[in-house]
Amino acid sequence: MIFHAIGLMSGTSVDGLDICYASFEKNSVGKWNHHILHAETLPYSDVWEGKLRNSIQLNPEELLALHSEYGFYLGEKVKDFIDKYSLEKIDLIASHGHTVFHQPKRKFTLQIGDGRAIKILNPIPVVYDFRSQDVLMGGNGAPLVPIGDELLFSEYDACLNLGGFSNISFKKEHERVAFDICPVNSVLNKFARELGKNFDENGASARIGKVNSEILSALNSLKFYAENPPKSLGIEWVNQNVSPLLIGEKPENILATFTEHAAFQIAETFRQNQLKKILFTGGGTYNSFLIEKIRSKTTAEIIVPDKNLIDYKEALIFALMGVLRMNHETNVLSSATGSSRDHSSGIVV
Repeated sequence: MIFHAIGLMSGTSVDGLDICYASFEKNSVGKWNHHILHAETLPYSDVWEGKLRNSIQLNPEELLALHSEYGFYLGEKVKDFIDKYSLEKIDLIASHGHTVFHQPKRKFTLQIGDGRAIKILNPIPVVYDFRSQDVLMGGNGAPLVPIGDELLFSEYDACLNLGGFSNISFKKEHERVAFDICPVNSVLNKFARELGKNFDENGASARIGKVNSEILSALNSLKFYAENPPKSLGIEWVNQNVSPLLIGEKPENILATFTEHAAFQIAETFRQNQLKKILFTGGGTYNSFLIEKIRSKTTAEIIVPDKNLIDYKEALIFALMGVLRMNHETNVLSSATGSSRDHSSGIVV
């Protein structure tokens, strides 16, 4: 049976809403074949970018209002997308939402964008809030993408995503292990903005900056890197642990230093786990200077796929997670998140 689904993803870098319409068909060995049929990124307006960036500062009433407002925003964008491509076969819409809080040790995580609002504007089943159940079950609520890596991309030793944070998943002793490695664009984009750019295109500013060896050493000594997975990062961790180390240095030097730091942590993860063939996706894959730095530190084969997969792999996998949830199949792996067991997560409306 072929399923058609729309996946929605909004990342911590707040660069836009990813919408992916894809088909999925389960093959005879339990893996899934997929085809990305239409996909696009809708940049946020300055107003919406501001609302999402500042959401962590809102009082409870304002946050609840934004949860509803953003849900209707998502619903409108999906409706426009469906009309634009004249889509008729749609079994479900799967929405990640936009993360405001992520504190799994305190048993909560919040992704705003009420799925009921999406459903009101689009009379199609909607699956949303994929992370909360895992957190309540003792997990990190992240990363969730490894289920898609397992079912769609098992021919690679590992799958690496370079977004606001870099995260990886791979098979280890017959289980899929996954964890966040380090911040990437959540830091690089911030200091690119100090230079008047939305992001550091091709790492051009980092390339002319100078690495501050003292800051680099302090970054590489952060306790998180010595912890065993499962483990995950949030912007709160960056604000508390990374930002204080970067005060007083020129933006281009911070970009050079942090690129060196990220490349080292990523290559070290490959080395420690003896990974040989890695699929790279996410916006950071376009940062040629970062990729050069990683290549210089590893003998692993780095596979850069076509643009659709680089840009929309996460939205694609959330669409698959919605399909799995509707079929009552496992869509969250406890080996990746640390929860008490594998489970099928997401609220269905």
